[in-house]
Amino acid sequence: MPPAITVKNLSKTFRLPAERRGTLRERLMKFGVRNERKAKRTLNDISFEIQQGEFFGIIGRNGSGKSTLLKILAGIYKPDKGSQFTIHGRIAPMLELGVGFNPELTGRENVYLSATILGLTRSEIDACYDEIVRFAELENFMELQVKHYSSGMSVKLAFAVAAQIDAPIMLLDEVLAVGDFVFQEKCFAYFEECKRHGKTIILVTHSPGSMKRFADRAMLIHQSRIDMIGEPHEVLERYRQLG
Repeated sequence: MPPAITVKNLSKTFRLPAERRGTLRERLMKFGVRNERKAKRTLNDISFEIQQGEFFGIIGRNGSGKSTLLKILAGIYKPDKGSQFTIHGRIAPMLELGVGFNPELTGRENVYLSATILGLTRSEIDACYDEIVRFAELENFMELQVKHYSSGMSVKLAFAVAAQIDAPIMLLDEVLAVGDFVFQEKCFAYFEECKRHGKTIILVTHSPGSMKRFADRAMLIHQSRIDMIGEPHEVLERYRQLG
């Protein structure tokens, strides 16, 4: 059985403006003056494999490249030339949950919009709509515009929608950073169910507890490179050593 994900020599470079021109006055004063761009290497020649059915945790400081890696695997970003990665199976990405919601639409309308973007048909959404609302615990708020939701409510609803996607590989980026204890435990139960069904799960998190509880293996990314791959408790200890 081939690995679910194979990554070889993957790098990602962003080109950022060398000078920030935030105000209109600054832009007008330097109109016509070229703003040079400098390269920032976010991921630097990383290689690893994730086996099918494995729960793989990724940890690292902010800016280390964790989220960029998941966005490359999800097809949102393109890696630098020479990078290689293969994915065996459909992916369900749970990245920046709630960011894609239209704040002027109601919760109900955003469920149908978001689920359609994720590939569900109208009839499939109709069939799972009540389960989405129940899981998100937002029965009394679905006709309210999302702009009136708290960040936690938006994340709950987005997670509940994404959880309906039947895919063998899941990409989770800090999905539990916002949410109350009861909802987190509900998500943990969902993770356990996914593991029992043999799904491959990649979780980016800053939570040592989540890593210890679920991950079969873990990877530490430090300063855009892989610092360590191994047992979760060993990777977490190395992470603490780096300060």
